[in-house]
Amino acid sequence: MKELIIARILDAPRERVWKAWTEPERMKRWWGPKAFTTPVVEIDLRVGGKSFSCMRSPEGKDYCGIGVYQEIIKPRRLVVTDFFADEKGNVVPASYYGMSRDWPMELLITVSFEEWDGKTKLKLKHGNAASISVEDFEDMKQGWSESFDKLAEYLEKEHKTLNFN
Repeated sequence: MKELIIARILDAPRERVWKAWTEPERMKRWWGPKAFTTPVVEIDLRVGGKSFSCMRSPEGKDYCGIGVYQEIIKPRRLVVTDFFADEKGNVVPASYYGMSRDWPMELLITVSFEEWDGKTKLKLKHGNAASISVEDFEDMKQGWSESFDKLAEYLEKEHKTLNFN
């Protein structure tokens, strides 16, 4: 089974990193690749609850997705199914956004948050990716890596703001 695994050490306590992943207003500030914004994030953080988000490209095109929470162990682990969606929240195939028809309708994302000497080791596993083309897989990897870069920047800015208040 082909999986994407990305791990980062973030210079923030685990509770702050957890909040960045689970609070809509915080998630809007970092979610998506580097040139994208995220104007819409809705989170119903409970097992069976849904998340809905729309990222906006620099050209103004929205890319939306839905997640359904399968497991929540605060502040250690999130497991969520991942689907592409239209702007109304209806599940659509990846081809709706120009990706390969081989992309599965549903992917599984597992995110773990581990305390790491006052910092947080964040590990993302994006499973069920065996049928994704090499090009789409590399795009997914790049998108997640850029999102993690933005998350690190957001946490640093938030830390500076907290220290000045």
